[in-house]
Amino acid sequence: MHKLLKGLVIVSAIAVAGCETAPIAPAPKVAQPVGQAMPYKWTVGNAEKSHKAMIATFSRAGLAPGQFVWAETVPAEGDPKVIVDLLTQTAYAWKGDVLVGAASVSSAKTGMVTPLGYWKVLDKRKLGHSRKYDNAPMPFMQRIDEYGIAFHGGVNPGYPASHGCIRLPMKFAEKLYGVTKVGTKVIIEG
Repeated sequence: MHKLLKGLVIVSAIAVAGCETAPIAPAPKVAQPVGQAMPYKWTVGNAEKSHKAMIATFSRAGLAPGQFVWAETVPAEGDPKVIVDLLTQTAYAWKGDVLVGAASVSSAKTGMVTPLGYWKVLDKRKLGHSRKYDNAPMPFMQRIDEYGIAFHGGVNPGYPASHGCIRLPMKFAEKLYGVTKVGTKVIIEG
């Protein structure tokens, strides 16, 4: 009887300990239904319009880190415009009503800010340098605010990793630089 009782205590202890230390399974990820609104903090619909245009123009629904697409020809007429979608980490280049390019980007990492809203290209330099971060090179730099936030070529891991700038694949940064001008409208949604 004593051995049976001792065995039951051991089995019970193992069962209780197993329940307490077993890892809790993570909740299953639920795919977002097609057509459901993205969880934007701020949007005026340009990111969604640009995404649809990328699918229609380039037959691409997404881009891997460092990837971009660019039109074979860029219209001579029409004002340039840049749309940035912080949720999907994608930038879109427009010339008039025509989407001419799209690229994966890397915006501000946690604790830093890539500002939402309406902006304009204030300054352009083929090789800019950061005033805040050890004179870091910023190829094809296009500054959009007084504090140094800019588009530029740089490391593009496919997730937010910058100090606030919008890093672009180098070749896309060069092409975008050739289309824009000081005063070009920039809309950042996210």
